[in-house]
Amino acid sequence: MSKSVISVLTLTGLTLIPLGAFAQTPTLLPIDSTVRVEVEDIFSLSRAKNLARQAAEQANGGLSQYRAETSMHGNATSSPFVDNGDGTWTFKFYGGEPGFSVPTVESVVTVAKDGSWVRVDYNGPIR
Repeated sequence: MSKSVISVLTLTGLTLIPLGAFAQTPTLLPIDSTVRVEVEDIFSLSRAKNLARQAAEQANGGLSQYRAETSMHGNATSSPFVDNGDGTWTFKFYGGEPGFSVPTVESVVTVAKDGSWVRVDYNGPIR
């Protein structure tokens, strides 16, 4: 086997082992003082956050015209969401033109935890 193949296989193995171990540990992580998410849901929450952000980007004319606030780009547990208790999360976040310093758009997007559907509940001026 060539050195490059061995290196790729080694790196891939090192990457997969921690993820597998992490996914098997159902611990609770604090999001804020009132919300906790089980670790096994973190991956679904991250996907839902991305789907919500992408729905707002599309509703506002694409990335050339709109950017969501930074909380919608980082760690999913830091995103502004509510667990609705019915298999969905609702994200309420702000955005504006690329490079904005003061947001001009409020988006409220509900996403199924399994990622099967996304609904834009509100997208317009900040209320």
